[in-house]
Amino acid sequence: MILTIALKEFRGLFRTPLAWIILALLQFIFAYLYLSGIDAYLAIQPQLAQLANPPGITEASVSPLFGAAAVILLMAVPLFSMRLISEERRNRSIGLLLSAPVSMTEIVLGKFLGLMLFLALLIALPAVMALALYTGGTLDLGLLVANILGLLLLTASFAALGLFISSLTAQPLLAAMGSLGVLLGLWVINLSAGDPDSALHYLSLLKHFEPLNRGLVATSDLAYFCLFTATFLVLSVRRLDADRLRG
Repeated sequence: MILTIALKEFRGLFRTPLAWIILALLQFIFAYLYLSGIDAYLAIQPQLAQLANPPGITEASVSPLFGAAAVILLMAVPLFSMRLISEERRNRSIGLLLSAPVSMTEIVLGKFLGLMLFLALLIALPAVMALALYTGGTLDLGLLVANILGLLLLTASFAALGLFISSLTAQPLLAAMGSLGVLLGLWVINLSAGDPDSALHYLSLLKHFEPLNRGLVATSDLAYFCLFTATFLVLSVRRLDADRLRG
């Protein structure tokens, strides 16, 4: 049942013009950043040749591309997650959803998985661009895999938060604004913390993505993303359970 719900949500995203517009826009932005990074790397080749251990093209071009993609997806994911449950409330079909012979956990996981399938396509855009470098040079696969893993975990956290906020309101636009506000708030808290050892850094999703962006896979960062995602999925389940009990 989870897979059925996920496929329904996945197909539903492609029925909206907004999804196609954002896909096209992101493709253009990622391509521009990708080509600009390669041009900048080629332009500094004479200076890099003088270094004993110069950075490779993966470190110089691919990592910045994924770093920029993380910030872009922070702003884009709320636009995709805003309709997950709030649209059901607005159309007054939430009663049919809650009375269906499926558990609230299956509904939440199905909607979350459907959104993640769509977001995986967005993450595939910079990944395919990076793999294209294989045709003309070498590529640090370890660094690339770390960036893909980090971006998947990061967007999963964005999606889980967006799903929960979508369950709180009947207005998709309000859900998008709420999700974006929380995500930007977590980012601003990190930026405003002057002390590098400040505990505020542990609250920022992007701060935990930075080591993965550099190719460093730490269990603490993986655990943070998993706990963050699981927490908001559980809160979404409890919210729908409360709605079902109220009838």
